[in-house]
Amino acid sequence: MKSNKRSGWAAAVVALVCLGLAGCGNNVKGHTYAAPDGSVTIVFQSGGTANVTMGPIPVTCTYTQSGKQVNLTCGGQTEILTVGDGTLDGPQETVGHLTKVK
Repeated sequence: MKSNKRSGWAAAVVALVCLGLAGCGNNVKGHTYAAPDGSVTIVFQSGGTANVTMGPIPVTCTYTQSGKQVNLTCGGQTEILTVGDGTLDGPQETVGHLTKVK
């Protein structure tokens, strides 16, 4: 009986840690987000790098994620993005509303 209680506590701890880190299902690493019209695409890679394409211009950027907030830094300028359920939202004039494509 003790092992069932212990495994229940372990599962609860894992779930809380998972929620506190990056929302588990909301981690951008390894995913690509794009605007519906293809004007903006962001490919988040491991190691904190992201390949961003705005129109015909590709740029390598860096990012950090804390919960549902992603700080994307390109050329010294940082944009704050918010992760949703399969979406990524940033300032309308630069990034706008993106959806997960893979």
